[in-house]
Amino acid sequence: MNKMKKVGIVGYGLTPFSKDDQKIESILLNSVKNLFDNNQNVARDDIDAILVSTNNNSKYLSPILSEMTGIQPKIAHTIESLCNSGTNSIVSAYSYISSGLADMVLISGAERFDSPGQILEWDNSRGEYKHPIYWASIFTKSYKRQYSISDEDLAIVSVKNHKHAKENPNAFSDKTYTVEDVVNSKSLTEDLRLLDCSRPCTGSASIILGSEEKVKQLSDNPVWISGIGQKTTSAGFTKNLSLSSMESTKLSAKNALEMANTNIKNIDVAEIHDAFSVCEPMALESIGFSNDGEGADLVKNLHETNNFKINPRGGLIGCGHPLGATGIAQTIEITQQLQCNAGKRQVDNASIGLVHNMSAAATSSTVLVLEK
Repeated sequence: MNKMKKVGIVGYGLTPFSKDDQKIESILLNSVKNLFDNNQNVARDDIDAILVSTNNNSKYLSPILSEMTGIQPKIAHTIESLCNSGTNSIVSAYSYISSGLADMVLISGAERFDSPGQILEWDNSRGEYKHPIYWASIFTKSYKRQYSISDEDLAIVSVKNHKHAKENPNAFSDKTYTVEDVVNSKSLTEDLRLLDCSRPCTGSASIILGSEEKVKQLSDNPVWISGIGQKTTSAGFTKNLSLSSMESTKLSAKNALEMANTNIKNIDVAEIHDAFSVCEPMALESIGFSNDGEGADLVKNLHETNNFKINPRGGLIGCGHPLGATGIAQTIEITQQLQCNAGKRQVDNASIGLVHNMSAAATSSTVLVLEK
């Protein structure tokens, strides 16, 4: 295999996550404007490709965004993959640059609070239970039963991540909660409560990837994508090997760490796809941050020691979950951490970070390793 070109991050832009009722085109444009305002040395003419990450049903969004921003790229298209559309777009951009098809790629992800991408209509095996809260409920029941985990143990995920979100000016939530608040919040199913869930919202995140030459030219504090793992095991969650672990996450993490030539002990900070409370400990175990059944103990320790290592921006639960923007926003957070630009969320001496983004009961997962 030929050695792939080095790919890094040139700049990024974010909007606050909210319940704003805006057109998807405007939402996309807002984070791109923020990106260019913060990176005025980036010339629009140097952008070779524009990729849009969204589950919105609007059409032709990449060419529309190109026109609105005054860019005429060689490549422009939209990527949809439910909740990990954002990191899938980053993987595509990485491929364009490492192959030589592009030197700089703008990736912009956005969603409205009423996104239609929350339900996978195809999966008839779910019967009437098509909404994600039902697979999350099955995961929760299975995980609690297998490892003797309580509702109170899982509630700490939400408590921790809402606490972290208070330090994130772009987060959807600005409230903190106790374990009792989470356990006593509205019951959605036997095993799932409202505060166990991430919330759909309006938001956008944009990032520019570039070749080694471009990154060194345009950034004084470069961050590099050193590892990528992406694995799809199925589409219907009933084909998962286990309902208390994440096989696609396990495999994608292994591949990303191998590509980066590092191991989990070297990861200083991580963004984990906590669509529901149970997802964070399950993912931590599947990635290798803890042994099986000990993810909840790790979360509790992080919370009690006020350690921001896992989900410093507040995770999906605290920050909100605009599907197409989430994976990009996670990557931006790790970039900020490695550049020591994360404010009160900053993890000390962070030099290697990890992003975990998944879809539909972990039927597919993407893991990125970033290094400064």
